[in-house]
Amino acid sequence: MNPVEKKDGKKEFSVIGSTNGREADNGSAGADVAFIDNTPYRIQQGETILAFIRRNFGQEYVPTLCDAPNLDPFGSCRVCSVDVALHEKGKAKAQASCHTPVMPGSYIYPHSNRIQKLRKNIVELVLTDHPLDCLTCEVNNNCELQTVAAKVGIRDVRYPEGKNHLNKEKDLSHPYMTSDFSKCINCYRCVRACDEVQGEFVLSMAGRGFDSHIIKSLETDFENSDCVSCGACAQACPTSAISDVFESKSTAVDKKVRTICTYCGVGCNLDVAVKENKIHSIQAPYNAESNQGHTCLKGRFAFSFYNHEDRIRTPLIKKNGEFVEATWEEAYDFIAHKLTQIKNDFGPDYIAGISSARCTNEENYLMQKFIRAVIGTNNIDSCARVCHSPTALGMQRTFGTGAATNSVKDLNFTDCMMVIGANPTDAHPVTGAKIKQQAIKGKTLIVIDPRRIELARYADYHLQLRPGTNVALLNMMLYYIIKEQLEDKDFISKRTEGYEDFKQQVLSLNIDELEKITGVNKDLVRRASVAYASAGNAMSFHGLGVTEHTQGTFTVMLIADLAMITGNIGRRGVGVNPLRGQNNVQGAADMGCQPHQGAGYLDITLPENHQRYELFYNAKLPTHVGYKIPQMYDASLNNKLKAVWVIGEDMAQTDPNTHRVVAALKNLELFVVQELFMTETAKLATVILPGASFLEKSGTFTNGERRIQRVNKVVEPIEGTRPDGQIIVDIMNRMGYAQPDYDPETLLDEIAQIVPFFAGVKWKDLGENGKQWPVAKDGSDSDMIHVESFKRGLGKFVHNHFKETEEIVQHGKEYPYIITTNRELEHYNCGAMTRRTGNGKILKEDFLLINPVDASKHQIHEGDMVCIESPRGKADVRAKITDEVKPGILSSTFHFPDIMLNNITSDISDSEAMCPEYKVVAVNIRKSKGKYKKEPV
Repeated sequence: MNPVEKKDGKKEFSVIGSTNGREADNGSAGADVAFIDNTPYRIQQGETILAFIRRNFGQEYVPTLCDAPNLDPFGSCRVCSVDVALHEKGKAKAQASCHTPVMPGSYIYPHSNRIQKLRKNIVELVLTDHPLDCLTCEVNNNCELQTVAAKVGIRDVRYPEGKNHLNKEKDLSHPYMTSDFSKCINCYRCVRACDEVQGEFVLSMAGRGFDSHIIKSLETDFENSDCVSCGACAQACPTSAISDVFESKSTAVDKKVRTICTYCGVGCNLDVAVKENKIHSIQAPYNAESNQGHTCLKGRFAFSFYNHEDRIRTPLIKKNGEFVEATWEEAYDFIAHKLTQIKNDFGPDYIAGISSARCTNEENYLMQKFIRAVIGTNNIDSCARVCHSPTALGMQRTFGTGAATNSVKDLNFTDCMMVIGANPTDAHPVTGAKIKQQAIKGKTLIVIDPRRIELARYADYHLQLRPGTNVALLNMMLYYIIKEQLEDKDFISKRTEGYEDFKQQVLSLNIDELEKITGVNKDLVRRASVAYASAGNAMSFHGLGVTEHTQGTFTVMLIADLAMITGNIGRRGVGVNPLRGQNNVQGAADMGCQPHQGAGYLDITLPENHQRYELFYNAKLPTHVGYKIPQMYDASLNNKLKAVWVIGEDMAQTDPNTHRVVAALKNLELFVVQELFMTETAKLATVILPGASFLEKSGTFTNGERRIQRVNKVVEPIEGTRPDGQIIVDIMNRMGYAQPDYDPETLLDEIAQIVPFFAGVKWKDLGENGKQWPVAKDGSDSDMIHVESFKRGLGKFVHNHFKETEEIVQHGKEYPYIITTNRELEHYNCGAMTRRTGNGKILKEDFLLINPVDASKHQIHEGDMVCIESPRGKADVRAKITDEVKPGILSSTFHFPDIMLNNITSDISDSEAMCPEYKVVAVNIRKSKGKYKKEPV
């Protein structure tokens, strides 16, 4: 795949045909052709000369050094120069083909004698300042300079050796990034990757002439620079001037396998290099539609957890309070016996399962099938409950389906972006970088967040509201859109219902009161509202700062109302786009891991759906709704739940009100945990079953834009472990239900028969970039939904008034501060994986963000330990003094078990979906009297 220029100057990927596929035009010269070596070829509008030649003669026909697939044309190396004449007998001039538009009727000579001499001379000059140690260099046989030198015929260098760069010291200061600028050729690709791909502007060129050299921040090393470790510069570098500790450009590997990242919901494609059945390195493929050759430090570098010494490598059964190693047969027998006993003695509803958004679609499907068809209960939920269940419910109520309406590529077509309750540059870094790039280019950006997140620096409007007041602020926006008469009346009349009643309720609002509630100036809200409603195309992105509130579902519905009232649904560059927290949150819900809906979101209480599932599973199924995760804790504490089986979730560290969660888990008779590591939750288990990481199994993940992508096994599972899907299959068979061995291809065939929007999904047809559901039986997919009509027919306007959370009502006076939780770039959720990689050296502990006013009031200094106390408990966190948060607002993370921040969070949940309210916790603070625990490893 190669870049081709579009009308707007941006690159898109299109297949470059072989020379046999050339479109030679044998007619006379015309406005739509240009000549390559006197043969006419048709021009595509907006093409550069280089793109024109490559389309007709292939990627390698013209050598380049400063060109890269995901970077804009630059023209610094001039190796791509070609001779161009404006007419057949005109005088040819050398022009850089990478950034020069092809002129109709022009004559192009890519390899004239003087061009070949020019290229050779350029490369010779580069080599005078480059060490000739190719055979020992890490990029030997994968060095673009080496390739180009051979192509232009370099046999020796006629010029004297340079004196400037050859003695540069290597920079090995960083856990991942390295540099050896003696090998730099000043192509600017690293600088441009940092600017154009990541948007971080860390790298630059200093000096003039022969003194020109790359600098990091203000002439420092990688460790002390502002580098975010994404590795885009290293992948872009044509030599090994910038690289990484894994030597990811080395060809000394056995194979490369393409798979999907296990971290956030972006769904980055990864090319994983393997050597001697061990992961050697990871790069991002340029032809990946999800990430176009980019990924973050987690996806690119944080993989060494997979074979870490802490991996659990054998089943463990707790006996007399201690874990004892067991065989798989012993563990299966023990579990099957206990589950059968509990089911016989108390009934199936005394058993529950919690599946994982980190597992594949096929594994999630099997887990809900096991709980429903084998155990006989609807007590099945997943960690999607604690992040995006309000998104699913809110969008189902308004649109008819709870998934993103558009694709991330629509950023190229939007005029206005609204980011609410999300920090994508940290939590969804590739999408965050894309949003940032569009803002840098001048597109309107509205950020609604209690913190001054990175994107707020680029925002036209930052509405820094008090945590928990999203509903109030969105109501203000809707009020001003109606008052300014900016509604899309045609869209409203043709495609929605309930608007008139909705409008009257909005207009009855007291804007001055809402201004006081949110803490945001009403004129600023008005201007942001007008910008959103007036934009030709506007799209929104929301995250856990929307969903993890008591009014999370209502907030999602109001975001949907904003899209409908302005007609921003059903075309390019618009829509409502939730940013899924984990890699397969979308898929876990799609597969039926919720107590009220089966696979495909069919209501399990409706007779026709119930009958369909019973016939399909050939089992007797219950008709009543099961327990959600918070209800499971209640049931256990009330002795109404005896057994829980959980896959890959560390609820004892990540679920709110830790003391209550731990008490509930300890009260179970049987607690089965499938895990990679001895997490805080695994420590409480009756039985631990060692699962396989994403690198050790196959299946599919569904990313935040509904893209179903193939996860391909890269290496064999660590000895003693098994894929999670196979573990579930084993226990299903052990308990008398015949289920074939885990195979994603056959399971997808089964899923396609019961999940309507997977009807045409087949393993072999997913290819490298997957398909976006709904996928029709003929295999056609959908990068946009709700184009002609909504899933529910007409979009439904429903107004919801602001209501203060009970956390503030009950505890606000005694605990006057609000702490809101967030995620840092370097770590992921409980940090069980990332803490066991080099990421743990970059960010070593959780921090408390505190405003200077509050710090001064409590005599807290930078780096002091702060005791945070809520009605549930205490936690000690190190202070980071910043104006990123307003006075009275605090923020922290729960990546490290030493802190156990969820000791202080509440079990108050969203009123509709029971998603926990992590984002509003009433607390008090003081300078800590205690000592900080040992630094996490």
